[in-house]
Amino acid sequence: MREEKLRSYLEKECSGRRNAVKSFELEQALLLSSSELRKLINRLREKGIPIGSGPNGYFYARTAGEVYSTVRQLRKIVKGTERAIHGLEQSLDGFSVGGECHR
Repeated sequence: MREEKLRSYLEKECSGRRNAVKSFELEQALLLSSSELRKLINRLREKGIPIGSGPNGYFYARTAGEVYSTVRQLRKIVKGTERAIHGLEQSLDGFSVGGECHR
């Protein structure tokens, strides 16, 4: 139900990048927390609903270019997360057998 409400709202009120809306505004309009909104956005995207995002917020993508731009943005986030994971894994070398960090 909440997914459909969000999808419908974005499709009607936020169609295309020019009509993007900040997450705070969506949270207020749909009475969602920020974590709920992110989870719903991800679920819709997983189902193939073209929810775009950018500096101006979320929107219902109307062109392949808008979708592709969002995909590029998400790939950058994934790469940054992978670098953070790698750094944390490297930090494990600084721990003793007892579990204390010696750096």
